[in-house]
Amino acid sequence: MNAKFFDDLHTGDEFDTASRTITETDIVAFATLTGDMNPLHTDAEFAKTTQHGGRIAHGMLAVSYAIGLLDRSGLFSGTAIANLGIREWRFEKPVFPGDTIRVRVRIGAMRRTSDGKRGIVEREFAILNQNGETVSHGKSDVMLRLRAG
Repeated sequence: MNAKFFDDLHTGDEFDTASRTITETDIVAFATLTGDMNPLHTDAEFAKTTQHGGRIAHGMLAVSYAIGLLDRSGLFSGTAIANLGIREWRFEKPVFPGDTIRVRVRIGAMRRTSDGKRGIVEREFAILNQNGETVSHGKSDVMLRLRAG
């Protein structure tokens, strides 16, 4: 996909990414990297006793992969100036080892910056599992270059 400049986008545009299967190795690596060793993620015997019936991925692992899947799509490659934050994120369903996730991004509110040289785009993320169920969702605003600037 060709990278989109601010000028190329419209409120309501939607884009889907490729998918990625979450592995046990992903979960262990994320736990090690972040230091989040909660037994829900790292202890199979403990996790069997929970309402999930087994280990689940960290919520932020799925969010991190969502950002990566979006980058892999090329949608904002070379046009993004800065990610301005993550907000209103909700975790609706667990992500299990072996689940395959993909991301649907919807363009929300858009505005030019006060100097008129850049634009701010609200992106509404939905992380979907292999069954098309939303496992988590939230917003992440990005500052983009203008095609003319």
